[in-house]
Amino acid sequence: MFKIIAVAALMASAALISSIPATAGTTPSPAGARAYIGYPNDGQVVAANKPFRVWFGLRYMGVAPKGVKYPNTGHHHLLIDTDLPPMDQEIPSDRNHLHFGAGETETMIQLPPGKHTLQLLMGDDMHVPHNPPVYSKKITVIAR
Repeated sequence: MFKIIAVAALMASAALISSIPATAGTTPSPAGARAYIGYPNDGQVVAANKPFRVWFGLRYMGVAPKGVKYPNTGHHHLLIDTDLPPMDQEIPSDRNHLHFGAGETETMIQLPPGKHTLQLLMGDDMHVPHNPPVYSKKITVIAR
């Protein structure tokens, strides 16, 4: 009976470990930290080809610029129409991965007509995601 319970516990531990990203950055994130997009809302219609505001939300963690290594801080990266990048590497910097290394907590963007996704990902002082990673849920906006 003890062996069956031990094997079941080992299998449950393996399942839990497999749900955690295989690799992550080395900078620890604070317990319970979460990022979220405060505006626009999921499913919201925005004006196509006209700037609109994106407001970054963060709980249980502070914001610090790139290059500033201070515990429990990081800076925002806005992912547009893309999935999360590898968690053990520097976040790319291109039109789909916008860096806010000066510590910005909002921005203005414009999108062409169509359906688009937005997601926030926190990076450490060197643009690498924390461990565990801190990111928002992916939202959809429609540009018309």
